[in-house]
Amino acid sequence: MADTAQPINLFEFEDAAKELLPKAEYDYIAGGATDEISVDRNRRAYASWAFRPRVLRDVSKLDLSTTVLGCKVALPVLIAPCGGHKRAHPDGELATYRAAASCGTAMAVSANANTSFEDLAKAANGMLWVQLYPFRDKAMTQDWLERAKANGYKAIIVTLDSQWPPKRERNIRNRYQRSRGANYPTSGETADAPRPAGSGAGSDPAATWKDLQWIKAATRLPVVAKGIMTGEDVELCADAGADGVIVSNHGGRHLDNTLATVEVLSEAVAAAKGKIEVFLDGGIRRGADVVKAIALGAKAVFIGRPLFWGLAVGGEQGVVRVLNLLREEIEITMAKCGRPTIASIDGSTIVKVPSL
Repeated sequence: MADTAQPINLFEFEDAAKELLPKAEYDYIAGGATDEISVDRNRRAYASWAFRPRVLRDVSKLDLSTTVLGCKVALPVLIAPCGGHKRAHPDGELATYRAAASCGTAMAVSANANTSFEDLAKAANGMLWVQLYPFRDKAMTQDWLERAKANGYKAIIVTLDSQWPPKRERNIRNRYQRSRGANYPTSGETADAPRPAGSGAGSDPAATWKDLQWIKAATRLPVVAKGIMTGEDVELCADAGADGVIVSNHGGRHLDNTLATVEVLSEAVAAAKGKIEVFLDGGIRRGADVVKAIALGAKAVFIGRPLFWGLAVGGEQGVVRVLNLLREEIEITMAKCGRPTIASIDGSTIVKVPSL
């Protein structure tokens, strides 16, 4: 594909992917819960902040590197734990991980990945985190934690907002059926869809903060709690021993009518009191969004849907292109705001937009 034909931003990547993917697959990736208000709000909320550009500050050299849980990444954009990358490209998570590794960033592997933890670890020399739920099956949880440690994974993400199945109307209309994650036991119920009741490997609706404490005690790896949308829950995560939280409303895919993640980020950062690291996902489509999130206190951000658009359009190189577009836009924004390093991006970089 000639350069002139390539998408020049993430919105164009989505448009191209929509043409390439089967409708049911596109709808599964793009869709959200019920009226999809939160999906839309996650995106639009970034316009609530404006930059305060600064001049005559040496920006001849820009450093986009930062640390996450003590590990250095070259880019403050990480790959979110989204399941089933093969729905967008046959190489699936292998392509995504190679892309993340080549761009110097981390990939969080979904509990519902199409590829085994072991095969992924062999695919590239990068940074992997693994995601799980508060499963009913403690033995399986322990096994996953041990597999992650044995294969060099650097952190555990525990998704806490999936204890009850959502209503996603696009999927209902399309009669969409999800595949089983490759890392679950080969026998028993299909585990990649959390259920409100019954036994098996799905997310346990009876889980409490004791379950997060148990997971933290069961591994020596850092533990990050995902799906946090209030300061109160940030405090409870810290009390449970979590090393970080991801401010996330699951991309608007679980509960509709929430605030955007970027709107509650400041509350989460204040509640963390510097004790634990705060990350964010939801609605990131521009490098400017990344800079705004960092200015509001996020350590780094995660992208979800855009990785699928990259995969659908160009496989591994498509994901590389998505990450590089964000990198270019982050660089432009940093330079124009007089912020040569990620550490120099602070609250004075942005201002709340007043009403016209």
